[in-house]
Amino acid sequence: MAFKGLDTLTALGPVKELRDRRTGPLILELDLSEGLVEGSPPDPVSALMSIRRTHLRDVLDGLRKARTDPRVKALVARINGPVGVALAQELRDAVAGLRAAGKLTVAWTETFGESGEGTPAYYLASAFERVCLQPSGDVGITGFALSEPFVKDALDKAGIAFRFGRRAEYKTAPNMFLENSYTSEHAEASERLVASVGEQFTGGVAASRGLAESEVRALVDRAPLLASEALEAGLVDELCYRDEVYARVREAAGPDARLLYVARYARAGLADRVPRKPVDGIALIQAQGMIRLGRSGRGPVPGQGSAVGSDTLAAALRAAVRDPKTKAIVLRVNSPGGSYVASDVIWREVILARRAGKPVLVSMGNVAASGGYFIAMAADTIVAQPGTFTGSIGVYTGKPVVTGLLDRLGVGFGAAAFGDHAGMHSAVRDFSEGEWARINTSLDRIYADFTAKAAQGRGMELEKIEDLARGRVWTGADAAERGLVDELGGLDHTLDLARRKAKLPADAPVRSFPHVSPLDRFRPPESSDDRTAASTRFEAWGSLAGAAARLGFPTAGPLVMPGYGDLRW
Repeated sequence: MAFKGLDTLTALGPVKELRDRRTGPLILELDLSEGLVEGSPPDPVSALMSIRRTHLRDVLDGLRKARTDPRVKALVARINGPVGVALAQELRDAVAGLRAAGKLTVAWTETFGESGEGTPAYYLASAFERVCLQPSGDVGITGFALSEPFVKDALDKAGIAFRFGRRAEYKTAPNMFLENSYTSEHAEASERLVASVGEQFTGGVAASRGLAESEVRALVDRAPLLASEALEAGLVDELCYRDEVYARVREAAGPDARLLYVARYARAGLADRVPRKPVDGIALIQAQGMIRLGRSGRGPVPGQGSAVGSDTLAAALRAAVRDPKTKAIVLRVNSPGGSYVASDVIWREVILARRAGKPVLVSMGNVAASGGYFIAMAADTIVAQPGTFTGSIGVYTGKPVVTGLLDRLGVGFGAAAFGDHAGMHSAVRDFSEGEWARINTSLDRIYADFTAKAAQGRGMELEKIEDLARGRVWTGADAAERGLVDELGGLDHTLDLARRKAKLPADAPVRSFPHVSPLDRFRPPESSDDRTAASTRFEAWGSLAGAAARLGFPTAGPLVMPGYGDLRW
């Protein structure tokens, strides 16, 4: 009998272990060493490659869920990866919500920038209750700088000239090729961008760490700081190694607390929470990357990024409109722009969605400018983070002219053409007077359309929009003061607004659109209204065409913001 009882206890062991795992205390863990994935990659190959990476939605959902979960005792986060300003603000808001719920939050890292810049990582870490740094680490809060090259003199020496038309003087992307230093407008816009982001950093860190903004600014000017200096200044709470950080967190959470990644926690029991019958909810549609005609796609080169195809995004919007259980649409925009025509296709679908009675709200990521702003400006509500780069209501186009270089190399070209303007985009000759006139006519039309639609969408007089347009890029904070965006906040805040606007409960589900299964991706669509029409393509060059456009070529279209992606920390 004794042996039989022992067998019973042994058999119950796994059951008890499973019960403890479901009901025992938890320490949530977040590792940002590889950054975050904003949205699901547009093609199955990239989706498979990113399956082990942490997704923003999972982190936000997990931290929101943890607020009211008594099992969650603490959050410990390793913060040493690449994070943009707006994304850092998104996560700061989520951490603040967790702290307000009474949960312990601890950030740790080996270093905030080893012989480099750690400003955004520290900005995020400062929102945690405690900040721990390895004794050998630094706090590289060296501030913010825009690095913008001017290559006109070098091109002149090489015999290459660029011919650009633009609307208007703050559309500064062509300046790289046309100037040898800042114009007054370029300097004004760049200096204000850096100042605005700097104000957000000093204000946020000061509030989180109980310091005066003047103290934070003085520390920025002294940085990079040694670990001991950062501890003395109050920027960090402890100097300790990873094992010491985790030991302290376990001590606070209890010896039985189990470590669990936030993303795994967010997805745990998800199937049990999905209702058997579809219920009313929100459609979430991602617009990540350069905007172009056709389908979305991604090339095979790591870090190349994705492209927003007008066919894909338009089909996703139509699918959300047709879905009777979708009561509102949130469009997440993280794009510097691209094709004007493709942007206009997406703008029209946003208009049609609203006419169909589906509210459309935009959540802006790190960048939503030029064409990225174009596709957002017709929405019911635009939400941006203070550090989002947005606006850039303007247009430019042009081409390189390499005749001087070819002359030096002894290369000549013969030419035959049918049509006076047949060779207008050729790099081996300059624009003719008639071709230049056509380019300026096109630029006038695009700029007039952009500003008129912006005025319509924002409910402003055209003259007011003109003052804010002219190609100028604004931070989200400055854009909100001027009416280019409606509210400041992140994706979670936008989803809450969408629920309220659609009169849905606070826990109404969020569904990513389009719903396309792996099998659906390989079958041809029945029509352009078929959900598989919103699929993506895998291609050899991906968004390198967009990179060419930012170097002055019109491949990706004329609505591309200036190169403020080179903001350095």
